[in-house]
Amino acid sequence: MLARIYRPARNAMQSGTARTRDWMLEFEPAEAKRADPLTGWTGSGDMRRQLRLSFDTRDEAIAYAEKYGIAFQVFEPHERKPIPKSYSDNFRYTRKGLWTH
Repeated sequence: MLARIYRPARNAMQSGTARTRDWMLEFEPAEAKRADPLTGWTGSGDMRRQLRLSFDTRDEAIAYAEKYGIAFQVFEPHERKPIPKSYSDNFRYTRKGLWTH
């Protein structure tokens, strides 16, 4: 059973960075989901799919996986490059963009 170790990306619907600092260990699905013929709900017999462990650092997650003999793959996060902006730049004389207001 292969596990993924990654740092989750921020929510696209929010501007904050909550829950993006921890590292997650999550198992790959062992079997495909299937639809229940009676209710139409989807389900699976794979109980490890529900397991999601949180760690403070990448090294802690790797140490846990190695301790319990879990095969893992580490996905490095894409770091944001913040662009410093100022409100007064909207009214600068040397502004390159067109005025929209």
